[in-house]
Amino acid sequence: MAQTEGVIKYRLEFTQTSPPSGEELRELMAWRRMLYRLGLIGQDPSRYEGFGYGNISQRCEDEPGAFFISGTQTGGIAELSPGHYCRVVGSDPLGNHLLAQGAIQPSSEALTHGVLYRLDPSIRVVMHVHSPELWRNAAALGIPQTGASVPYGTPEMAREVARLYESATEAGKVLSMAGHQDGLVSFGATAQEAGLVLVGLLARAWQEAPA
Repeated sequence: MAQTEGVIKYRLEFTQTSPPSGEELRELMAWRRMLYRLGLIGQDPSRYEGFGYGNISQRCEDEPGAFFISGTQTGGIAELSPGHYCRVVGSDPLGNHLLAQGAIQPSSEALTHGVLYRLDPSIRVVMHVHSPELWRNAAALGIPQTGASVPYGTPEMAREVARLYESATEAGKVLSMAGHQDGLVSFGATAQEAGLVLVGLLARAWQEAPA
């Protein structure tokens, strides 16, 4: 059954505060711009009931257990400002609970980002994108896939991500969400590492596609 995009399913405690500074988000925002131009983040009236898709996050340097993430339904905005990001200060993926603060509420996929940061302290950036080419060809491209019945943004997805973490790391730090149409997640110690695996896979998919 199709799931409605952009719906927050976790319990959220949100405090309205000032947005993060642009300086600490500079690299993340540059890569977010790249993903938008590649169509891996965006908004299309003909896809996902017209909702925006894709989000990106970065671990906080001053508080390793916290992370910045793009806000809910910002996928269709070409150029994000710092005000389009919030700070997640507490994440309990299995308890379906999030604490966040900022000028905008966090993305509906924040739990998935949170479980990856909890799994490995070396992970500094997580990217959630949508790509029909990669999603349809995940098996051929060697991308591990979550169970087809597991919905996004839930404790069940958090468990699946944890289960697939080792194989996703071996595959280049990327996994596909079989039950979340076109959804993939990459991660890395830098935005460049997380982003380049997606760019490389997309190039492979385009190269191998029929003329």
